[in-house]
Amino acid sequence: SLSPAGTQTLQILVEPPWTPAVLWDQVTLTCPVLGTAGVTTWYKDGQRWLQEGPNRLLVTESGTYECDRRGTGRSPSVTISDARLVLQVPARALLEGDAVTLRCRR
Repeated sequence: SLSPAGTQTLQILVEPPWTPAVLWDQVTLTCPVLGTAGVTTWYKDGQRWLQEGPNRLLVTESGTYECDRRGTGRSPSVTISDARLVLQVPARALLEGDAVTLRCRR
C-alpha cells in the first residue's frame, strides 16, 4: 500500500487469511521485503521482541505483533487471539453483495 507521501508501507501478511486470527489456527506472520533487503525487527505487545529476526514467524503466543524493516518503517499491528470460540471471516475487503464464507470455530 502507499502512504499519503507516496512511500510504501509494510503490511504484515497473515496465514491462514481469516479474521480474527486465532492462536490455534497455527498462524504464520510474514514481514514482506519491499525492494530492499534489511534487518527485520518484531515487536510484541509494543515491546521489541526479536531483533534481526526472520521474515516469517510461526506464532506461538497470543498478542499484538508488528514488524519493522530498516528503511521502510513499522507495520500496522496484527492481533492474534487465544479466544476459544470465534466467528471468522476472510481477511480481505468485502463489498455489499459479495458471497462470503464464515467459520464458527471452537
